[in-house]
Amino acid sequence: MMSRRGVSIKLHRRVPAVPAGKDSTDTRWTDWNTSPGIGHHQTLDYGREARITRLCLGLTLIAWAVSMWDLSNTLVLQLQARVLFDIISLLLLAVVLSGLIYGSVVYQLARLGYLQRRARHVPVDAERIERCFDADSAPALAILVPSYKEEVDVVRHTLLSAALQDYPRRRVVLLIDDPPNPATAEDAARLARMRALPQELERLLHPQAARFAAEYRAFLKHWNTRGIDRRAEGLRLAHLYREAASWFDTQAQNYPATDHATALLTRLVFIASRDAHRRRATELERGAEAGNLDEARILREYRRLNYLLRVELTSFERKRYVNLAHAANKAMNLNSYIALLGCGFREVERPDGLHLEPAAAGDAGLHVPDADFLVTLDADSLIAPDYAARLIYPMQLPENARVAVTQTPYSTIPDAPGILERVAGATTDIQYLLHQGFTAYHATFWVGANALLRVTALRDIATDGVERGFPIRKFIQDRTVIEDTESSVDFVAGGWQLHNYPERLAYSATPPDFGALLIQRRRWANGGLLILPKLLRYLTHARPSGIRLVEGFFRVHYLISIAAGNLGLLLLLAFPFGEESFFVWIPLAAMPYFLLYGRDLMQSGYRWTDLFRVYALNLLLIPVNLGGVFRSLQQAITGRKVPFVRTPKVVSRTPAPVLYVAAAYVLLGQWLLGAGNDVWHGRWMLAAFSLINAAFLAYAIHAFIGWQRSRDDFATVLQTQQ
Repeated sequence: MMSRRGVSIKLHRRVPAVPAGKDSTDTRWTDWNTSPGIGHHQTLDYGREARITRLCLGLTLIAWAVSMWDLSNTLVLQLQARVLFDIISLLLLAVVLSGLIYGSVVYQLARLGYLQRRARHVPVDAERIERCFDADSAPALAILVPSYKEEVDVVRHTLLSAALQDYPRRRVVLLIDDPPNPATAEDAARLARMRALPQELERLLHPQAARFAAEYRAFLKHWNTRGIDRRAEGLRLAHLYREAASWFDTQAQNYPATDHATALLTRLVFIASRDAHRRRATELERGAEAGNLDEARILREYRRLNYLLRVELTSFERKRYVNLAHAANKAMNLNSYIALLGCGFREVERPDGLHLEPAAAGDAGLHVPDADFLVTLDADSLIAPDYAARLIYPMQLPENARVAVTQTPYSTIPDAPGILERVAGATTDIQYLLHQGFTAYHATFWVGANALLRVTALRDIATDGVERGFPIRKFIQDRTVIEDTESSVDFVAGGWQLHNYPERLAYSATPPDFGALLIQRRRWANGGLLILPKLLRYLTHARPSGIRLVEGFFRVHYLISIAAGNLGLLLLLAFPFGEESFFVWIPLAAMPYFLLYGRDLMQSGYRWTDLFRVYALNLLLIPVNLGGVFRSLQQAITGRKVPFVRTPKVVSRTPAPVLYVAAAYVLLGQWLLGAGNDVWHGRWMLAAFSLINAAFLAYAIHAFIGWQRSRDDFATVLQTQQ
């Protein structure tokens, strides 16, 4: 049991059943790691991995301590000699090396936390999860899918995975943020298709949903008048579940695996549900024949079938209304709808346009049902059918009443066809491990692609503001472009907790080309420094404690890591630090980190060689990440918010800004010139360090951008300027 500020989190603390012949202290458990391929069977010895992690952590700290001792001795000599440049160089090298070690230690501790949590985790059994079908009082759930100029097929997949949640009392709302008055015929056609999408999916689900609803009503009528024949009803339920399995099988055939996202939808939702319903049908048949089905179980199964395809799908467009927020970001799209929950409204035409105003129940043309929980789901994400039920169950336990967010950090959609998408996806899957480890240290951050949020908590941290003269309410702050990160700090500062559920239940697309990836990663790098003061106020508000210090150790790193890590690496490769003997400590200190990173890639279904590709990609992203950091500094200085730029989710290639492509070539040239200069002066270790990194960067330009595409992008810019 983990506790924090007197509030417990008891998530899945059943004692695992020990296989015959195994000692109860054995920590070897089967882990169905579903990324990068659903069903990739990975068996981990968590105890062994934890021991390896502790060993690597010890080696890292020893390397850091010895390097600092060596640097301090040299620094003393330079202080005596009063060589100012060398003194500054040594101090800067100590700071840079310590910063990189800080990141390595955070990674290794988070890995250790993940291993410990995963070894203890046993999913709650299905019988307890399915108690939500025992009555009509299950918590109301709204699944919100914000969308802006997305591909219709991409959104259709997301809505299907949301609509087919195995949970009662659910609504799915597509929050369309496209301009309501499109400027082009193409935009108008896409908006029309997007508006029609919820009704299209309802038509798909309705016939079979009506069939199960009729069976449920007939059962209740029969039960109330003549009682029930448990054997006959059990066999009838088995037949209905086979019918459900047939429906899901039909959907799987209607969605051929033309791309890896569709293939995942088919496996994760349709085929998994089909197979589960077939197993349940067989189980019910056996139970009916054995006479061990009671009336409560039969009623639950009918209720479950009644809700299986019964879901309300609708859409909402905030930009149609003058008096709602129009700020161009995902946070305000969500905020505009959350503010409407539980109220009735009517449309009123005024001189300045259409308004949405509160109305009494009898006059309301739009009634937005209230919800106990929200799932926020990006328009390119997919969730497993049991996502909602598994996350809502622990949120209802009394000891978790102060948990505001439960999530499973998303994994990348597996089997990507392109090398950039696959390698960038590998970094996402490693981030999944890190986020899971953060929870072990009470340092969870909300990851916005998917999450289950308690509406009460959102209302508790809400603030009021004004936009264009109209009052607005912010539940999720949009001060930065990483609204989920800042909201995490708001939650914990308000006494709420966040939790990562230690299973892979959600998947999100990785940008397929460098232009789209650049937009995503630049946005991720923008905002951490702006949020840091708020985090520090939270950490120093109360009397320091061991838990708070550990939490701060991880949270601070999360906010500064992109700025510190990229700037530090750039300085190492560009700044003349003097004595090259010090650079022996860099590979020694980094070796444990890369060893564990490579192991995690292997255990996530990747190859060892992908470690080098990930490193090459990170070098290529240095200008991108620093561009996001500089935008944060620009906002801090000017006070003007940086525009929110969504990651393109389109089939066509997104051109990369030439400035960032040029920056990659400049870095490559600078490192090659630096290596030549080091060779000229006989600094062979420094020359090797620069040449190795230049080789990685050259590979990254070739593999992830392409020499020809680089030339094409440069030529396009030159033509437009002529």
